[in-house]
Amino acid sequence: MTTTKRDAALAIMAKTGIWESNYYPPIVRLLWRMGFAIPLPHFISFGRVALASGGFFGSAWGLLMWFVFWRQQLLPIVALVATLAAGASFGLFLAAYYAYGRRQHKLPLWHELPGT
Repeated sequence: MTTTKRDAALAIMAKTGIWESNYYPPIVRLLWRMGFAIPLPHFISFGRVALASGGFFGSAWGLLMWFVFWRQQLLPIVALVATLAAGASFGLFLAAYYAYGRRQHKLPLWHELPGT
């Protein structure tokens, strides 16, 4: 990701009226500082946001729940189903939120932004 594309995306988002913490979340800031070239969430397709956010949340939440509560209470298959359901729900909700914002503000996808 080039700095010009990142700057263009941030400039577009600053004009939308969306809170900066919503369009430029801390995880994106951290990953950019670490050198990962990821786009802002509003510029990613619905499916990619759903997979990335749902996969990350589901994995983290499922592991935490397993080691803190479920290990003594649930069968592993029940815990896995609950983890998949939580990850899918979270991913779909977050993807819908970002898709709604993208549609409402007529934002382009990342590959359509100026820059290389």
